[in-house]
Amino acid sequence: MSRSLIRKVHTLNDTLINRFRRSPKRSKLLFGEVLRKNGVITYRQLEKALNVQINRRVQVGQVTRLGQIIVELGYATEQKVLQAINRHYRISAQSLSDNLDSLITEKKDFPEVRLPRVYFPIWLQFSVTTTVIITLTILVLGFINIGREKEQLYLQTVKTGMVSLSYFSNNARIPLLNNDILRLNTLIKEAASVEGILYVFIIDHTKVIKAHTDYNKIGLNFNKMAIIDGDIDTIQAVDRQNGTTHYRYTLTSGEHVLALSQPITVESKALGHVSVGLSLDFLEQLIHEKKTSIAFISLFIMGFGISIAVLLGFGFSRPIKKLVDATREIGKGNYQYKVNMKRNDELGKLAGAFDYMTNELWLKSLIQESFGKYVGPEVLDMIIADPESMRLKGQKGSATILFSDIRRFTTFSEAREPEEVVEVLNKYFDVASQSILRYGGYIDKFLGDGVLGVFGVPIRHDDHVERAVRAAVDMQSSFRKLSENGDSILSSLGVGINSGVVVSGSIGSQVRMEYTVIGDTVNVASRLNGLAGAGEIIISHAVYEKIKDILTVQTLPLQPIRGKTEPVQVYKVLGIKDNRGGGYEQ
Repeated sequence: MSRSLIRKVHTLNDTLINRFRRSPKRSKLLFGEVLRKNGVITYRQLEKALNVQINRRVQVGQVTRLGQIIVELGYATEQKVLQAINRHYRISAQSLSDNLDSLITEKKDFPEVRLPRVYFPIWLQFSVTTTVIITLTILVLGFINIGREKEQLYLQTVKTGMVSLSYFSNNARIPLLNNDILRLNTLIKEAASVEGILYVFIIDHTKVIKAHTDYNKIGLNFNKMAIIDGDIDTIQAVDRQNGTTHYRYTLTSGEHVLALSQPITVESKALGHVSVGLSLDFLEQLIHEKKTSIAFISLFIMGFGISIAVLLGFGFSRPIKKLVDATREIGKGNYQYKVNMKRNDELGKLAGAFDYMTNELWLKSLIQESFGKYVGPEVLDMIIADPESMRLKGQKGSATILFSDIRRFTTFSEAREPEEVVEVLNKYFDVASQSILRYGGYIDKFLGDGVLGVFGVPIRHDDHVERAVRAAVDMQSSFRKLSENGDSILSSLGVGINSGVVVSGSIGSQVRMEYTVIGDTVNVASRLNGLAGAGEIIISHAVYEKIKDILTVQTLPLQPIRGKTEPVQVYKVLGIKDNRGGGYEQ
C-alpha cells in the first residue's frame, strides 16, 4: 500500500476514533459503544475492529459491518453481539446480516417539534405586525395632515380677516369723513354673525370708537377701553406687514384672539383705523373636530386592517400547519398521507409538490420493500447507496452457491389441491429464505420448488463458505421440526453446496434487470443438489477443504458430474462440531 494511501487510512481512522470518543451516538460507532458498555468487547478491541473496517473500505471498497468484523476477529460470538444490541435498542434481530438500521428506526417515533414556552402563532404575529404598521402609518399621516390643516386654517382665517379689513376700510372712508356713525355701524353689523369673527370696530383719528359690533362700546376712547374694561390679559405677539398690524392676545376669560388692524386713509391722509378680532379658539375647535374625524376614520381602518390581517394570518398558518402535520406523518413512514390543499398560489403549489413527493416515496418504499425480499438487506443497502457500483455492473470473485429443492415434490403436488401446494411452497420458501438471509446470503431466485442462495457476493464475507453450510444446516433443522408437525414433505429437502469463482452482476434488458451469478461453480452446485437425497446436504471438495475443521462428514464415492471430464469428490454433511448452526445432526 502506498504512503499516501496509508496516510488516508490513518487520517480516516483518527477521525472515526475521535468521533467515537466525542459522540458515541453516531452511525456505526454507536454499535461499538453499546458493545463496549455492555462488556462484550474492550476499547482496544473496538479500535482494532474499526481499523479493519477502514482498511477494507479504503483498500478494496468492501463494506463490512462492525459487528461482523468483531465476530470474525474472535472478540465475541454473534449471539453475544446480538443480545447486547437487542437489549439496548429493544429489537429482535436474528442475525448480524439483518437490516439493523431499519429495525432500530422502526422503534423511533418522529421527533415532536417542541414549541417555546411563549408561543406566538404565525397568524398572531402577522396580525400584530400589520396592526403596528397600520397604526404607525395612520398616526404619522394624521399628525402631518393635522399640522397642514392647522396651518391652512390659520392662513385661511388671516386671509378672511384681511379681506374683511379691505372691505371695511374701503367702504368706511366717506361715512368716517361725514361722521356718519349710523352708516358705519350698518357697515359692520353683519360681521358679528360670521363664524370665527369676535368683533369689528372703527375708530377715527382721535381714537374714538365710531362703530363697534358691541354697541355699548361706541363713543369710548380706544386707549382707555382695555384698561377700563380689563378685557385684555396679555399681548403675545405683534407683527406689521404692508400697513396691517397683527397681534395676538389672551382675554381674561381665557379666549385667544388674533387681531388685525388697518388704517383708513384718503389721499394718504389717515382718517382712522378698522380692527377685526378673530377667534383662535375657533381654529382649535375646528382642529379638534378634524382630529376626532381622523381618529374615527383611523379606528375604522385599523379594525378593517386587523380583520384582514387575522384572516390572512390564518390563511397562511393553516396550510403551514397542514404541511407540518404531513411532515410528521412522513417521518413516521406514512407515505400515503396527503395534504389535499386546493389553493391557487405558491402554498397550493407547495402542497401539490409535497403530495407528489409522498407518492414517489411510497412507490419507492414499495419497490424497496419488495426488492429487499429478493436480494437481502445488505445488497439492498448497497444498491440504494451506490446504484452505479461496479459490483452491481459485473465482477469476478469467490462465492459459495447453495441449491435446495424438495424431493418427490412433483408426485406430491399431483395428489394435492392447488391451494395446499401453494401453502406448502410458501412455507418452504419462507423458512429457506430466513435461513439464507440470517447467515448473510441473498436469495438469487426461486426455481419451481428450488431455491438458489448466494454467499460472498456482492457483500464480501471472508467466511462465506461456513455461512452457506450453516444456513443449510439451519434450514434442514427447521424443516425437520416442521415435518414433525405434519408437513412431512418438508423433511425431503435436498441441498447442494459448492464454492469457487463466479461472475456476478446485473444481467437483463432495459425492461427488466436481475442481479445474479453465473459460472461453472453455479452449475456444479446445481448438480450436487441433484445428488442429495431427502434431508441431506452434499458439499464439494472445495467447500470441505475450507471448513473441514468444524464439519463431520461422510466421504462419498467419486461422482460423475455433467460438464466435467473427471468425476468429482463430494461429501455428505453429518453435523457441525458446535451448536451455532442450529444443532443439526444427521
